[in-house]
Amino acid sequence: MAGVDGNGGNGGLTSAEVAERVAAGRVNAVASRTSRSTAQIVRANVVTPFNGLLAALFAAVLTTGRWQNGLFGLVIVVNAGIGVVQEVRAKRTLDRLAVLTAPRARVVRDGAVAEVDVGAVVADDLLELRAGDQVVADGAVVASDGLEVDESLLTGESDPVHKAAGDDVRSGSVVVAGTGRARATGVGDQAYAARLTAEARRFSAVRSELVTGTNRLLRWIALVMVVVGPLLLWSQFRSPDTGSWQEAVTGAVAALVGMVPEGLVLLTSLAFMLAAVSLARRQTLVQELPAVEVLARVDVVCLDKTGTLTHGDIVFDRVVPDSPDDVDEVDEALALCASAPDANATAHALADSFPGGTWRRTGGVPFSSARKWSSVDADGHGTWVLGAPEVVFPDGGGPLLDQAADIASGGRRVLVLAHAPSPARDGVLPVGATARALVVLAERVRDDAAGTLRYFAEQGVRLRVISGDAPRTVGAVAVAVGLPGITDPAQAVDARTLPEDPDALADVLEDSVVFGRVTPQQKRAVVAALQRRGHVVAMTGDGVNDAMALKDADIGVAMGNGAAATRAVAQLVLLDSRFAHLPDVVAEGRRVIANIERAAVLFLVKNVYSLVLALVVLATSLAYPLAPIQLTLISAATIGVPGFVLALGPNTRRYVPGFLGRVLRLAVPAGVVVGLGAFAGDLLIRSLDPGGGWVAGQTVATVVVLVASLWVLSVLARPLNGWKLALLGALVGIVAVVLLVPALASGVFLLDVTPQRLLVGVAVGAVAAALVEAVAGRVAR
Repeated sequence: MAGVDGNGGNGGLTSAEVAERVAAGRVNAVASRTSRSTAQIVRANVVTPFNGLLAALFAAVLTTGRWQNGLFGLVIVVNAGIGVVQEVRAKRTLDRLAVLTAPRARVVRDGAVAEVDVGAVVADDLLELRAGDQVVADGAVVASDGLEVDESLLTGESDPVHKAAGDDVRSGSVVVAGTGRARATGVGDQAYAARLTAEARRFSAVRSELVTGTNRLLRWIALVMVVVGPLLLWSQFRSPDTGSWQEAVTGAVAALVGMVPEGLVLLTSLAFMLAAVSLARRQTLVQELPAVEVLARVDVVCLDKTGTLTHGDIVFDRVVPDSPDDVDEVDEALALCASAPDANATAHALADSFPGGTWRRTGGVPFSSARKWSSVDADGHGTWVLGAPEVVFPDGGGPLLDQAADIASGGRRVLVLAHAPSPARDGVLPVGATARALVVLAERVRDDAAGTLRYFAEQGVRLRVISGDAPRTVGAVAVAVGLPGITDPAQAVDARTLPEDPDALADVLEDSVVFGRVTPQQKRAVVAALQRRGHVVAMTGDGVNDAMALKDADIGVAMGNGAAATRAVAQLVLLDSRFAHLPDVVAEGRRVIANIERAAVLFLVKNVYSLVLALVVLATSLAYPLAPIQLTLISAATIGVPGFVLALGPNTRRYVPGFLGRVLRLAVPAGVVVGLGAFAGDLLIRSLDPGGGWVAGQTVATVVVLVASLWVLSVLARPLNGWKLALLGALVGIVAVVLLVPALASGVFLLDVTPQRLLVGVAVGAVAAALVEAVAGRVAR
């Protein structure tokens, strides 16, 4: 094989060989994006069923010759334009941020190790694999030093698989221990890891309550329009009030336009997008947009100690030898552990204090989070094991090991260094090991951890700390940061005692909040047990051992400095790895769902009163009391502008389940009241002003709907504060100007306003507003 020598492929490919494969297209490049393409954005915002319907109705109105009634056609342009512009802006922001978390691969080329983009890997490249790496291409192992791979993303089997030279590794698997090199044999679109990363980074229509509820409403509305539309047109042609076919078409079009919730879908998508951009400014990358809404429903957050409550960078504190005579040997052994080729965070922490040694390493077992220990074989000095005291010596024993628990209770991480005469085999601890020293490491607690935990407690979100460290160590940190539910480090639960039965595990999780010595498999079990109890679970993590738990959780939150495999499966990435951003994320999700609910009520009230009026005119053969241009005024002043502002405004309301049912409980009765009020105003002015005709009825009905709809808006905007009162005042002012300026009232909106008609409209509208208030009061109870 070119570029691969007989020494395990240490030379790798040459630059010329890489260029040949690039030219031949044998690369690992896969189209990957953070959102829809620009063409898809334009198509999704322009080519919609409701835009098509509005366009057809617009064309029908133009045939009548009254251009004002076609102004609703601008809704198509405005809705599509705003949607395209905002989503493209958001896409660019997210694309730039995604580059910061793009996975990288290490390859050996021209005899040196280099980092390249995953897409730059070519066939026959020599991949260097280390713990935490996700394998980015299918390949064959050419060198292995304790290499162990987690293939659970592929096979569902969670036990690590040892890989020796000659074994195959598949893209998508994760290195959990050791180091090795593999020659890439399968690259490109078929590589599993590339597909996984692309799927995690692209726009994804994640199921959410908002999206599901909105789509269900749209299907119902479309069905009603299919049934009512033809009947309505037939009724308008038969009505004695419509003196021409133009008036009949205008009335039918007005009714159908009123039933179209043209801005609801746009507003939902726009809220998701702007929330994602807002979070991006706070160093939070949203990889699946509807995840913003799901955050509003999170009621349990599972978090690791390291990297969330603490900074994650452990530092060496001290060594407690079993005997003063052991100091020299202990120092040499720790220097050997620090220089292991699979150096983890512990080894890096030891490296500064034990920079060199004279012993020679002849082998060993790399560290893995499942084993919780590692070993090195020293030429002429036996085997040395470094790991968790309760794992290396499960039966305890000796005064040295007794000290470990006392030190750990102070929040320190404690490891035991043990000596054995024979090496470890196949990941099994060597027999005859004796404790020679305790290695004490320290972590720095984050300054913002206490405030973050306090926020979640105030918001009714439960917290569960699940860590691989010693229970008392984790418990001490939890007590130090004021985690609710724990006052003594001894209250932390040792995960090795947890039951395997999901229901029994869920019972423990309800009562306890801190868990130590948790394995990767148990993290997944914890998530599953909480979900079985109906909880919506967010899981944070940075290590490769967290990847599958993040994937199982309702929301996976990865740290920006975490393993590539962890970032690939998460819906959110905290780019600066600060857990303190999570309150911003939860608050943003709650703001989105609460505001969209208010806006949805506005849209559906219009749909309901339009349907009520349509049914009334079908039953009475009267002319439809609103023209399309008047509905355009009503929609802009009471739905479009205020709905957009309210959807983007602040809102701290906690999430309450039942979005669709709650929206309909207010929108349906309120819409019925407004529709009947408009019909009552039309009938009343006909009796008071019989010579006014159809235009008089339209004028009064328009005023009634404006007054009642503005009151609906005031109900939804509560509690009223300065900016909301200013919004309502501005809208009332705009409506007053339109009604009182003849050039606007009659010249544009086809209204014939007289003092009598205005008074009747306001009076009937006030009655309708009072009924809306009563309906809102009953719904609130």
